[in-house]
Amino acid sequence: MPATSGRRRDTPPPRTGNTEAEVLRGFLDHLRAGVAAKVEDAPEPQVRTAGAPSGTNLLGLLTHLTAVEAATFLGAHVASWPATFRADPQDTVAEVVARYRDTVDRANRILDGCADLGAPVPHPDPGRRTPSVRWALTHMIEETGRHAGHADILREQIDGVTGR
Repeated sequence: MPATSGRRRDTPPPRTGNTEAEVLRGFLDHLRAGVAAKVEDAPEPQVRTAGAPSGTNLLGLLTHLTAVEAATFLGAHVASWPATFRADPQDTVAEVVARYRDTVDRANRILDGCADLGAPVPHPDPGRRTPSVRWALTHMIEETGRHAGHADILREQIDGVTGR
């Protein structure tokens, strides 16, 4: 669709409820859906091709976001953050997207039980110091939004796909 048509190609921000938790979770879920959509039908091998001198690629971004979700909401330990930007060579696009969506679903189940945004995120390791639910949600909005922007550019470089 040509840009001159006047029709919007992106999905607008969500209209959520009025509570702080509803707004934060609505925006986070909106970003999560957008970044997954950018990756889910991207062609091989371009989805693994670096689009920047740093080596950043579309599949690696989603692999990284999966690790950040798991660490932030599920208490997963990450030994090397730089390593999270690389998908395993045997992983398919569908597997990486499914893993991300599964991690998001598990994180949302944790968040469903968090009524107090000021309380710490409940982790399976009770001895581990954790941030507040509010901080974790805000951090994930920032992290996912930042990488969604990267994904937009990388996807456009691959096959010209723009919008959500």
